[in-house]
Amino acid sequence: MQSGEPLARGRKNLVETVSDQLRRSILSGDLRPGDKLPSEAGLTQQYDVSRTVVREAIASLRADGLVEARHGVGVFVRTPPAQPALPFQSIEPSKISSIIEMLELRMGVETEAAGLAATRRSPAQEEAIWERYDDLSRLIASGQPTTAADFAFHLAIADAANNPRFREFLEMMGRPMIPRAQLEDSNPEPTPADYLKQLQAEHKQIAEAISVGDEEGARQAIRTHLKHGQERYRRLIRGS
Repeated sequence: MQSGEPLARGRKNLVETVSDQLRRSILSGDLRPGDKLPSEAGLTQQYDVSRTVVREAIASLRADGLVEARHGVGVFVRTPPAQPALPFQSIEPSKISSIIEMLELRMGVETEAAGLAATRRSPAQEEAIWERYDDLSRLIASGQPTTAADFAFHLAIADAANNPRFREFLEMMGRPMIPRAQLEDSNPEPTPADYLKQLQAEHKQIAEAISVGDEEGARQAIRTHLKHGQERYRRLIRGS
C-alpha cells in the first residue's frame, strides 16, 4: 500500500498541472467557447502524461463547468460560468434602504470593535483616534468635505481593537460605509452644519469612552451614533 502512495501523489500533481494549464488557456481566452480541445491522444503527447492523467484533468474542468464532452465528437470549451459577485458590490448607495442595511451591519461589527478598542488600545492608537477626530473638526470648521476623514476615524477605532479583521472588513465595505458620501455626490448642497456638529459630538463620546477604557460605554456610544444615522435615513424614506 505504501509503495503506491508516491505514485498516487505524483499522478495527482500531474492532473493538477494539466488541468491548471488548460484552465488558464480557457480563462485567458486562448481557448474560446466552442473551441474543441485536442484529442486525448493529442493531450497525452502535448503534456507528456498518461491517458489516465488527461482523463482526470478533463473531468476536473468538466466539474468546474469549463468544458463539455460531446459523445463521439470530442471535448469542447464552454462559456465560463459567471463568477459570484464580490461582497458589497451589489450595494446601491443611492437607495436609502441600502444605506440603512449598511448602517445595521456596521452596528453589529463596529460596536464590538469599539468595545475591544476600549480595552486593547495602545497609547499610539488612542492618539490616532483623537488625531482623526481633530481632522474632522478642522474640516467641519472650514466647510470642506468630511467623508474621507469620517472613514479614517472609524478605521482608527478598528485598528485600536487590535484585530486586523475589523479594518479588513471596513475597507471591504469601502466608500458606501459613509452614507452621506453618496448624498454629497448627487447633491451639490453642503451637508448641514448642525448635522455635522451632531455627528462630531457623537464621535467625541466614542473617543472619550475608548480613552478611559469604558468598554460598555464605547459600545453604547457607537451604537447610538449609528442608530441616529438609521433614524435620519428612515425619516428621508418617510419624507419627513
